[in-house]
Amino acid sequence: MDKAKRSEIISKYGRKEGDTGSPEVQIALLSARILELTEHLKANKKDHSTRRGLLAMVSLRKKLLAYLMRENIAKYIELTDALGIRRAK
Repeated sequence: MDKAKRSEIISKYGRKEGDTGSPEVQIALLSARILELTEHLKANKKDHSTRRGLLAMVSLRKKLLAYLMRENIAKYIELTDALGIRRAK
């Protein structure tokens, strides 16, 4: 992910200018990185170290989504719709 795309995601999902720590921004950045790694793994099926990193990112995103759902359900629904992430049951 290049700097322009990263700063675009931060400005779109951040609560204020320069906000990179909020769960919304972290989830959006992880989602973008997960999409990139998924495409990489489609072409490189035997890259197991990248697959392990991808699974770690998916797990972290899942934990952040659970936290956001507990703290602010409206923001959780808005974010999952915007990013196209399936919601937990």
